[in-house]
Amino acid sequence: MWYITFMLDLESLKKELNPEQFKAVTTTEGAILIIAGAGSGKTRVITFRIAHMLDKGIPQSQILALTFTNKAAKEMADRIKGLTQKKLQNLTISTFHAFGVKILRQEITKLGWRENFSIYDETDRVALIKECGRELKFSPEAMDIYTIGNLISNIKTGRKNWETANDMYKPLYELYQEGLQLYNAVDFDDLIVLPIKLFRENPDVLERYRERYKYIMVDEFQDTSHQQYEMMHLLADKNVAVVGDDDQSIYSWRGADYQNIINFEHDFDVTEIRLEQNYRSTETILEAANGVISHNTNRKEKKLWSGNGGGKPIEVFMPQNETDEANFIAESILGIAMEEGRKYDEFGVLMRANTQGRVLEEALLENNIPYTMSGGTSFFERKEIKDVISYLRVIANHDDDINLIRIINTPRRGIGRATIQLLNDEALLNGCTMWNAMDSLINRPGSPANDAIKEDLSEFMKLIEDQRQKILTGRGLSNKVRQMVEDIDYKDYLIGEFGKNEKAVKFKLMNIESLLNSIDVWEKDPDNENPSIFNYLNRITLMERDNGDDENDKGKVNLMTIHASKGLEFPVVFIAGCEEGLIPHARSVEENGGDVEEERRLFYVAITRARDKLFLTSCQKRKRMNMINECTPSRFLDEIPQNLIEYHEPKEFTQEEAHDMLSNFLDNLNAKG
Repeated sequence: MWYITFMLDLESLKKELNPEQFKAVTTTEGAILIIAGAGSGKTRVITFRIAHMLDKGIPQSQILALTFTNKAAKEMADRIKGLTQKKLQNLTISTFHAFGVKILRQEITKLGWRENFSIYDETDRVALIKECGRELKFSPEAMDIYTIGNLISNIKTGRKNWETANDMYKPLYELYQEGLQLYNAVDFDDLIVLPIKLFRENPDVLERYRERYKYIMVDEFQDTSHQQYEMMHLLADKNVAVVGDDDQSIYSWRGADYQNIINFEHDFDVTEIRLEQNYRSTETILEAANGVISHNTNRKEKKLWSGNGGGKPIEVFMPQNETDEANFIAESILGIAMEEGRKYDEFGVLMRANTQGRVLEEALLENNIPYTMSGGTSFFERKEIKDVISYLRVIANHDDDINLIRIINTPRRGIGRATIQLLNDEALLNGCTMWNAMDSLINRPGSPANDAIKEDLSEFMKLIEDQRQKILTGRGLSNKVRQMVEDIDYKDYLIGEFGKNEKAVKFKLMNIESLLNSIDVWEKDPDNENPSIFNYLNRITLMERDNGDDENDKGKVNLMTIHASKGLEFPVVFIAGCEEGLIPHARSVEENGGDVEEERRLFYVAITRARDKLFLTSCQKRKRMNMINECTPSRFLDEIPQNLIEYHEPKEFTQEEAHDMLSNFLDNLNAKG
């Protein structure tokens, strides 16, 4: 109840916050630009600000807070609930994409889609691009899916137009767009693009949303794209607060533009508040970060400072090659963990490129150091999970051709390539979806399908319809999905696929059980007002796109790219590969016309992940494309004030010292629980 007491008392609030934070929290009217440096208590300010607004009597329903990951949105919501001791069911805290879904779920029929549309993930999107390419008879050489996918995204979001792009792909783009609408589906770009289109074409709808959300907040504002800015700009009247740091803008490659800070100042009458006191890092680490970022010219002037004391020097190690580098990092982790009693999850090992990961992983494995590496196969991308989810998507939306094709013969039911070709032909002939094509092949006079094909298709359609009747009615979704998995004999299918590998079958069945448990937890959440299959499918699609970490990664060293480390912090950080060509990355510098400012921001982000200790490694030689190359230390190392740096050799221990430290390490771990 202490939180409630201080929330009602501004004097108590002043004691909790520094003067700039207090101003940011209590300035609730007008357009506010909060420049929040790394580690300056940004999330604290946002949550206190919303709690303070609620305490002032602003209705929950009038507040909209937008951020970039489900993890950030959940953390924000949990903190505000803790501060206010209220359920806050009418408060909207959401990712941009989830908010787009919320709008489209209500309004998409005005744009020509039907209700209960599907959201295509990357796998579905690629399948549709390939299907369009085949229909247009593109040669295999012309079907660079990655390039085409990027082009479609760039055209759709306005980052490119057909005057500057390769217009040979224009027919494919148009067919792709037609395909989405035919299959009653949208892709991730549509979750921002279509609400903007809706607002522009329907002023009455826009006015309704503006009337609802009178107070808007945007977190990580420097990461917004032009489209996300446009969505916010359309919605915002005058009470809008954006929080960001131009020095941490590192996502231009996915459309982010920190110039939106300038746009915001141009479009609104802005009050600027700067948060420069850092609560994370030592003074040494902050001085290093300030020294580096001060070399960027296109930025808002700011200087982080800390009350955490001077701290240890930054240690730089120059190993012979990447193997020595990886061994140094692994041995240093062991040494520091033993000497200081640190747990493994207190260490972050950051790299510029994924290609650096293999050697680092090998060294950690060799030294029996548990680790987690960001990236890898998402849980929802595993085949067995994808199969179950595809069934649910088709049950929810018969017109979802991509997922229908995925499951039509999984498990095998005699519907092979020849039948699928018949379905494709029938769909093209009638301009309809695959589901309607099945019905046509079964019932149309003169159908080219023989009796065996008709029977197989009829059984599949009956299976889907029977499951639809069960799953769309009443509660108990997880039990219904469990029964569905049994009804389609999925376990027998796995045994048939992996008959000689019992462990693989067991692992995949455990994954399915984990999915069922997650559905059960979701539908039993008291804050979940509508646990329908449609809401569940939209939730997992967004979660797969937006989410980061895994709760099971506690107690492990964090090995990740610098991009993946944004928003995180670790007591001890190693930045591997501080060399020209890696950081700054040669390709990024080349693509940006020689501009290194975003690469410098990336290095700044890496430095400011460290709380107590920072190690930098720069190899003398590195193997690239099976060739040994001489390396030059990164120019960014020279930008760190040299009085903050100590050149380092790995610490060697006698056998007796190592034994004593291991005993102390284990004692400390046991003491910490």
